[in-house]
Amino acid sequence: MTTTTFADVSRIDEISPGVYTADADPEWTIGGKPNGGYLLAMLGRAATQSATHQHVLAASAHYLSSPKPGPVHLATEVLRTGRSASQVRARMTQDDTPCVEATFTIGALASDATPQWSDGMPEPASFAQHDCEPVNGARGVAIMDQVDLRIHPDDFGFSRGTPTGSGVLRGWLELPEGEHFDPISLLYAVDSFPPATMNIAITGWVPTLELTAYVRALPAPGPVRILHKAQLIDDNRVDESCFVWDSRDRLVAQATQLAGIRLNPPE
Repeated sequence: MTTTTFADVSRIDEISPGVYTADADPEWTIGGKPNGGYLLAMLGRAATQSATHQHVLAASAHYLSSPKPGPVHLATEVLRTGRSASQVRARMTQDDTPCVEATFTIGALASDATPQWSDGMPEPASFAQHDCEPVNGARGVAIMDQVDLRIHPDDFGFSRGTPTGSGVLRGWLELPEGEHFDPISLLYAVDSFPPATMNIAITGWVPTLELTAYVRALPAPGPVRILHKAQLIDDNRVDESCFVWDSRDRLVAQATQLAGIRLNPPE
């Protein structure tokens, strides 16, 4: 496992107001393509540096063209500055080709806030991190060797060619070197798991078309527990939902995404 922290690999450098450069790390890729949540985290850094507020509250990203590992260019535009929240548009390009376009709501998350109502959310399943099976970076999934990602054994049949058909993946995620999660790295966490469709049928690449993420609370130190599930596959597209809980069992992030998919025909 790498000794480079997520803060290091998602670092951006400001070259002028609202204009930044960054390097998409080749080790944070799937099949040679940088992970979408990882790219969104870079854009989130640029958005928070451009705004007067501190934390990403919401993000909506459209993935236009996957950049290659290497230098990327980021530009932001502050759309609105309010007392409690600001809206910022951010774009990532490479060689003048648009790669990711995103809009962020930036605000402030209170460290002592508690949910006022949460009955609409799924309950975090109770299972230990050490009871889950680690996912490694076999077959070109280099990013899996950079983090400690573990999947519940009941959901890991796809790794042996026997998907359960549930469309659900449950497990844990820990950043390199035990780095604590923050609102920026949570943007990666909501897109960190393999496609939940792998537990329905073996497929090829499942590229994200659009992803909407909400950061709900400042996470407590430690790894996070994740529920990632597919909801509907129709017309070669699938929507998936992701829920992230911290070590307090507090829901700290959630997301939905629309992705392309081609199911392999039955033999």
